[in-house]
Amino acid sequence: MKKCSHFFDFLISHAKIYGFIFPSSEIYGGLNAIYDYGPHGVELKNNIKEFWWKSMTQLHENIVGVDSSILMHSNIWHASGHVDKFNELLIENKDSNKRYCPEILIQEYVEKNFLNNPKKKEKILSRLSQSLKKKDLEDIKILIDELCIFDPVFKRKNWTKIRYFNMMFKIKNENEKDLYLRPETAQGIFSNFKNIIKSNRMKIPFGIAQIGKSFRNEIIARKFIFRMREFEQMEMQFFILPEEEIKWYEYWKKNRLKWHLELNLEDKKYYKLCDHDHLSHYSSAGSDIEFHFPFGFQELEGIHSRRDFDLRNHELFSKKKLRIFELDRNYIPYVIETSLGLDRLFLAIFSSSLKKERLKNGKIRIVLKLPYYLSPIKAAIFPLVRKDGLPEIAKKIFNDIRVHHRLVYDEKESIGKLYRRQDAIGTPFCFTVDYNTLKTNTVTIRYRDNMEQKRIHIEEISKIIEQETGLKKVLKNLSDFI
Repeated sequence: MKKCSHFFDFLISHAKIYGFIFPSSEIYGGLNAIYDYGPHGVELKNNIKEFWWKSMTQLHENIVGVDSSILMHSNIWHASGHVDKFNELLIENKDSNKRYCPEILIQEYVEKNFLNNPKKKEKILSRLSQSLKKKDLEDIKILIDELCIFDPVFKRKNWTKIRYFNMMFKIKNENEKDLYLRPETAQGIFSNFKNIIKSNRMKIPFGIAQIGKSFRNEIIARKFIFRMREFEQMEMQFFILPEEEIKWYEYWKKNRLKWHLELNLEDKKYYKLCDHDHLSHYSSAGSDIEFHFPFGFQELEGIHSRRDFDLRNHELFSKKKLRIFELDRNYIPYVIETSLGLDRLFLAIFSSSLKKERLKNGKIRIVLKLPYYLSPIKAAIFPLVRKDGLPEIAKKIFNDIRVHHRLVYDEKESIGKLYRRQDAIGTPFCFTVDYNTLKTNTVTIRYRDNMEQKRIHIEEISKIIEQETGLKKVLKNLSDFI
């Protein structure tokens, strides 16, 4: 546990130092669980988005995209059930005035104190699971008291009763009904269902994909960017015949797991597919793709069957027909949802790619071994020294090909330090202009992962970057699977 904690602290520090993630509003003391993406972070994030978006809308001819607004009519959230049912359990400590999720308090206590007593651990977690299913809040409180669980920060046991807490952010509006910051992007898809069918002549089965911000008033928002109050989702709603629910549910579970494995982050043991014990109010079936983060296995992506819950409710509240009309029938389609947290995927990729390697000379190299096609910078161009015309040649190479690739030019430090900096931000290749370049028109290419070097002709640089860092190869592999 201490080793994981040390690595996580190192990861957070590395993300800040090298311009991936900054604490938001840091000059004013920051905001709890709110973060900003820096220059390299936003590039990596955009590359992840592009990979997901093309995987959905380019490889599937029956999936289209949409970008709905964050603010929507308040009746949308009444129809979706979020106003009444989007709740978490809350317990407060009377002495510290701190809020906690009671089930998380119990789970973390058990993980810490019963690591060597699996039977006791299983018994407590089983009791918690049963109490959650029965919504027996009193028994959960009794369990907290029996285990003598105290406030993790202030070490106090003076707890309130457990109650439900709605997680939506409400915006007061003097002229209209209350508005809400959306807690999920899916409802913008459902409310545009009719428009998309008409404008794009969509036929069942078909999907609608969206990437966008969501907001949840988390009781405990922590673990860096894993759980935040403002976050980004990549969701796809797939509309199907009701009788084909199981077929498409199984299809999308396999498809999405294959997509994650194509990232080649780590060995397959770092992923697992788990069925839900507790379903959301809109789901009839649900599974999570879990990833082994530095703090253990946690949800990365959810696949759910929402059936006709959303469209039926929106039809009821809006008094508009949201169904499919065919010659011999009309029906409300079922929906299979895939919902992936972009920030969580960023953390999974970043944490599994960040390495400390001991070199032959005994020194430590910090390297971010990102998949090439996701790297913020695809290649770096350096002059060996800042004289004898080498910077001018390197700058010309940079200017000639930067229109095609995300590159960086640097001459500020020694070549060794320049290499180490590019290792730390995950740049796959470094091209160095040296004195041989003047004679042979060749440069030295240095590979990030194994630090091997060889000479290539200047005209090969752009081709190598395109072949090695482009999305074509990985999209082709996914296309064959689809």
